[in-house]
Amino acid sequence: MKQAFLLFCCLLAPLAASGQEPEGPKASRKLAASAAERAETAEPRSLLEPETELIDLPTAAVLDQGGFSTRTRFFARGGVQEWLAFGVYPRVNIGASSNIDRIIGTDSPVQLTRPELQLKLRFYDGDRMLPSAAIGFDGQGYLYNRPDKAYNQRQRGLYVMGSQEVALPGLQFHAGTNISEFETDAVYGFLGTCYNIQDKVKLMVEWDAIRDFFNSRVNMGLSTYLTPRFHLEFSVRAIGQGGLYPNGVRRGPERVMQFKYTGHF
Repeated sequence: MKQAFLLFCCLLAPLAASGQEPEGPKASRKLAASAAERAETAEPRSLLEPETELIDLPTAAVLDQGGFSTRTRFFARGGVQEWLAFGVYPRVNIGASSNIDRIIGTDSPVQLTRPELQLKLRFYDGDRMLPSAAIGFDGQGYLYNRPDKAYNQRQRGLYVMGSQEVALPGLQFHAGTNISEFETDAVYGFLGTCYNIQDKVKLMVEWDAIRDFFNSRVNMGLSTYLTPRFHLEFSVRAIGQGGLYPNGVRRGPERVMQFKYTGHF
């Protein structure tokens, strides 16, 4: 009787096993189905390239390794500034810029200033509570004062800053501090915010060169995404400023138009 029972169990075991899936493949298929379901319900990923700067302010974002960007700014009195930046290593960007006065229009002579250097290292990616952070150097100023051989609106110099999305998707806040010139101990602050509306339009507000209220600048602008890689920007800088710079140039609002293209090698 015992031998018959054992024989019966041996005959049933293969049949029972054939009706079951091994645990490994079954679990894998469940995980794959769950991932597919999450992918279908997740929001679509933005196709925009990293926003490495606003109007004047840098952000903590950097270009991907192998990426590049060009930026062309048209400003008052026929001037043009050109930037070229590269993602040379993960988290590291390097670039250069040049300022040309009177290149557009009938004014002469055309005046070219020395090229300036930009560097940025993103050293922290941030999380839900802490902002992403970067350290960098930017030697490009604005409104070149040729008698003094310096920019009326000084370069950012060495800076440390952070960026964080707050409250709403697409709403970002940026803040940092910088030392414009190493010969002095003057420390400045800068604040900015931007709001990306469905990858169509970006609204920007900045408060720059914060040390004393008279010399600080408020900038506002709007960027339109003609394609995910090509942007057209309109902005007004130094809103509400007055008085004169040391070389007699009148201080005041400045209208700026800018083109930006980002790509990959």
